[in-house]
Amino acid sequence: MIEAHVAMLAAPGVDDRSAPPEVRSKRLRALVAAYQDFIWRSLRRLGVPAAQVDDATQEVFCVAMRRLEQIEPGAERSFLFSVAMRVASDARRACTRSRERTDQAAVDVAVATSPTPEGLLGEQEALALLDEALDALDDEMRAVFVLFEIEGFTSPEIASLLAVPLGTVASRLRRGREQFHAAATRLRARMDHGGKR
Repeated sequence: MIEAHVAMLAAPGVDDRSAPPEVRSKRLRALVAAYQDFIWRSLRRLGVPAAQVDDATQEVFCVAMRRLEQIEPGAERSFLFSVAMRVASDARRACTRSRERTDQAAVDVAVATSPTPEGLLGEQEALALLDEALDALDDEMRAVFVLFEIEGFTSPEIASLLAVPLGTVASRLRRGREQFHAAATRLRARMDHGGKR
């Protein structure tokens, strides 16, 4: 199914500025169908609070709609991810400025599909710890770490996606792993001493 949407993205004439509205609309729908899940997951792991991920995802595709002519066929994922990185950065800054905190546990319970309370609690705690450890990473390291370790992209794919040299991906991944390991070690030590998140 996704292959059909990606094929539609590269169809002749869809990147033409003079394309009729129905062609532009069709291309945008294909973008959403092909990449919405990836962008949603990426935004969440790039630090967008759970309660804001749907809005942030919509914002990414609104930018894509406005700049549709600038998206080169074959470079859609790279374009959308770069927009997602900026949207995530803005969302984190806004959250920090507002000091408004969503009850993460309540949000996770509302959307969780795990059948048992124990399963829900364990999943929520694991995701909260993952989010906290990811929050300790610098933005550049976080993007590479999320793409490699969570999304399963290869280093060459990440280099292409972020438009950086392969060596830069390797060094950011190495430093991201170091930062993540240090954050995870601090979290484990705090939990071993009965501290709360």
